[in-house]
Amino acid sequence: MQDKYVIIVAGGKGLRMGSDSPKQFQVLCGRPVLMHTLDAFYDYDRAIRIILVLPDVQMVYWKNLCTDYDFNIPHVVVSGGETRFHSVKNGLSLIEKQLAAKEQNWMDNVLIGVHDGVRPLVSKSLIARTYEQATLEKGAYPIIPVTDSLRKSTGATAKKFVSVDRSKYFLVQTPQVFWADLLIAAYKQDYKEEFTDDVSVVEAAGTCHPTTVEGKRENLKITTPIDFAIAQILMKCKT
Repeated sequence: MQDKYVIIVAGGKGLRMGSDSPKQFQVLCGRPVLMHTLDAFYDYDRAIRIILVLPDVQMVYWKNLCTDYDFNIPHVVVSGGETRFHSVKNGLSLIEKQLAAKEQNWMDNVLIGVHDGVRPLVSKSLIARTYEQATLEKGAYPIIPVTDSLRKSTGATAKKFVSVDRSKYFLVQTPQVFWADLLIAAYKQDYKEEFTDDVSVVEAAGTCHPTTVEGKRENLKITTPIDFAIAQILMKCKT
């Protein structure tokens, strides 16, 4: 049996939602978005260790929400950082300390996933598929093909665009899952602006080229009111 962790990153301020409340705390089908996300991973594996990364200013609010909604899924809350990179790094620091305290060699027996807190519709099957593939390939992440037509800007000043072959482009989702030693080592690097997700960090370290699994379109990232409305429909919320 492999030990499994997931770091759920939830540092958004909800600016694109047009709301004073951060998007991860918006009530979706009777509960805050973030609770649905944690529940998805707990439903996948009751033994998975959940690390939730939140800004310090949101911790008390989250604790109160858990009381108000009687939310009891086991998880540990860690302080977020300046960027997503730093937030994930903070979560990894906690995991590294926990693993270092174990006497056995944990290097080959632990998987760590990283997931966006505002992807509450991630399915049990997608989580399982990604963790299983990461077991075999050291790292795995879900992708879906681009369906819209794409055009590329050809200059910084002139508004000129050219068509590109959309069959060569894919949208990247989470969870992104890796062997613990590889992910922890990769996050020892200095931060770079091109580190937009965990795959980019791991690939920059040069120790692993993660493989892909088929993602799901319903595993959307809630960043706008339209995303929220779609999530309500997909979850068949009662109004």
